[in-house]
Amino acid sequence: MKKILIIFSSILMLSITACKKDYLETKPSNAVPLSDILGKVNAIYAALDGAVQAQFAFASNGITRHDNFGQKAWDLSMDLMGNDMVVHSQGYGWFNASYNYTEFSVATSGRQSSNAWYFYYDIIKQANAIYLNTDNVTDASQQQKDVLKGQALGLRAYAYYYLINLFQQTYKGNETKPGVPIYTELTTEGKPRGTVQEVYDQIISDLSNAETLLNGKPRAGKQYIDVSVVRGFRARVALLMEDWPTAANYANLAKQGYTLMTAAQYPATNAFSSLSNSEWMWGSLIPEDQATIYASFWSHMDIRTGGYAALGGQKKITKSLYDQIAATDVRKTVFRTPGTGTSTNPDYNQLKHEVPVAGSWAGDYLYMRASEMYLIQAEALARQGQDGPASAMLNSLITVRDPAYDASGLTGSALLDEILKQRRIELWGEGFSLIDVKRLKQGLNRPSGPGNHGAPNYNPSVYTTPAEDPKFLMRIPQAELDNNAALTPADQNP
Repeated sequence: MKKILIIFSSILMLSITACKKDYLETKPSNAVPLSDILGKVNAIYAALDGAVQAQFAFASNGITRHDNFGQKAWDLSMDLMGNDMVVHSQGYGWFNASYNYTEFSVATSGRQSSNAWYFYYDIIKQANAIYLNTDNVTDASQQQKDVLKGQALGLRAYAYYYLINLFQQTYKGNETKPGVPIYTELTTEGKPRGTVQEVYDQIISDLSNAETLLNGKPRAGKQYIDVSVVRGFRARVALLMEDWPTAANYANLAKQGYTLMTAAQYPATNAFSSLSNSEWMWGSLIPEDQATIYASFWSHMDIRTGGYAALGGQKKITKSLYDQIAATDVRKTVFRTPGTGTSTNPDYNQLKHEVPVAGSWAGDYLYMRASEMYLIQAEALARQGQDGPASAMLNSLITVRDPAYDASGLTGSALLDEILKQRRIELWGEGFSLIDVKRLKQGLNRPSGPGNHGAPNYNPSVYTTPAEDPKFLMRIPQAELDNNAALTPADQNP
């Protein structure tokens, strides 16, 4: 009998093949043997740490490509597939295939579709092991058990959220289409693709149960999921489902207790690379000795690391979006001012995502921050015709970035357009572009010409697409189709 690829792999620490020097041999442990999970609370906590550290692990599935470094690799791919991020030049070519819309169509092992499939299902497998075994631990208090189970459910929901958004179109209007297999138990039996609706039902169930288990419980650090993160994901999911009241409610709940960065803090080099930031809700704490060097988000974004961003692969904002940022807005300062560029730091180059110390590889990864919740709440209120509260919510965020800002006179479609524009500016480079292109059903519409996509920058080839284009979908890995008896070639994405 065939065995499903993602379950068959053992939960063991992967060995690393050295790249150039021995830079990448400091990969964090991302797993604990199942035999150790049964029994003691310390072993369960070790398993949880393994799942948490897997989010920034280099070479998941044993693939040592430099576009395989956990969650931020998929975030970067999805931003490059949007409208607002430009690749400066060919460079070493990493992620250019995402930018030109050819990478997602490749189903062979070692490429992004295969790596993403393995990455998220491996987290699901680890979350299932934690959740299903925690009640058997004899030396854990009930609060410890609640926290462990709640975090496991939160991790499982997070993984299914990205799987369904990478391997299928957006929720609304596609509820009956094939989604991804759903696993809530440890099994070697492959399962068919659940529908989009079934996957979202599982996500909501996991988040609802996690919220109950984690409510009022402390966490050891922001690298762990707590109730605010669960509520943040619930708001994200509701936004995609166009469940506006739920989106507004949960975004409001999620942002409580977090302080927005000041105008002085926003352009600092540690603003988007330090988990201690008051606005960050969730991220990966990455010790310096576990930084994955060239195979890292910072290598591909920050020219000061000496990584791929400094070797031609600079990531830039489009002139089109840059020009829409007010001169009084601090967010304009996190991009290279046109006319001041150099060969390594060209016009419009991003200065937002930088490590705290130039020349170092040490920097944390950001997955969720409070400003996103302000934007979700504002959009959800505007979608319900509550223009006054929506514009007030938008003002409460943007005036912290630009004291001269005022959206109070906007109503209807003009207000909604403004919220979506501010979302693009505020969340630039944080992994939302492709999901937003899909959920808004406007298709891809990249601006071209000087400062935008195309010559003299690297040519992405694809500038426009229709809404719900199959190019937006990752292909199911061929190895999964070969090894999962519940799937057939007809289950492949178009």
